Amino acid sequence: MFGGLFQSRSNSDRVPKGQRLTNGFPIMTYGDTPEIKRQDWQLRVWGLATEKTFTWDDFMTMPQTEFTADFHCVTTWSKLDVKWKGVRVTDFLKYIEVDPLAVHLMEHCYGGYTTNIAMEDFARSENFFAHTLFDQPLPIDNGGPMRLVVPHLYAWKSAKWINGLEFLDKMKLGFWERNGYHHRGEPFAEERYSSF
Repeated sequence: MFGGLFQSRSNSDRVPKGQRLTNGFPIMTYGDTPEIKRQDWQLRVWGLATEKTFTWDDFMTMPQTEFTADFHCVTTWSKLDVKWKGVRVTDFLKYIEVDPLAVHLMEHCYGGYTTNIAMEDFARSENFFAHTLFDQPLPIDNGGPMRLVVPHLYAWKSAKWINGLEFLDKMKLGFWERNGYHHRGEPFAEERYSSF
C-alpha cells in the first residue's frame, strides 16, 4: 500500500524540504473509517452563510473538472501528479451566499473530524471537492465518497469524508490544530507544528 519512497532531481523543486516521494498512496486516518453511500452523502453549509444542504445529486449537476495536483502529507510523504475529478471550490461558491464577514471556515467531516482553513486559502480555483481518484470512484479509505482537496496546504487540510462547512468571523482550531499542528500548514514553509 505504501509503495517505495524515492527522490528525483527533476522533481526536487516540487517536493518541499523534509518530504520524500512515494509511488503509492499511503492511508492516514485518525479514528474509525466512516462508511457513507453516495445516495446518503450530504454537505451542509452554515454559520456566516445562508444555511443550505447539498446532496450527491446536487454536486453532480455542478460543473465537473479534472485536476492533476501534487499532494503533501505532514508525515513527510509526497505524491506528485495525483489525478482527481470533482467540483472546483470557486464553482461551488456560486451556489451559496456567504456573509462578507466570514474570514475563516471549519471543515466538518463524517466521523467527527474537523480542520480549519482561512477563506483566502479555501476560495482558490485550484481547490476542489473530489469524488474520483485516478479515474475510479474515490475509495472510502482515501475519503470517499467526497473529500476536499487543498493542494497548496498539507493534506490534513484536505478533509476526508467532508460533510459540512461552517463559515466563521475568526479562526477556530480544528482537531489536529488543537493537538499541536500548525493553524495553516503550508508545506514549502514547513508549517508542520503550532507556533502558539
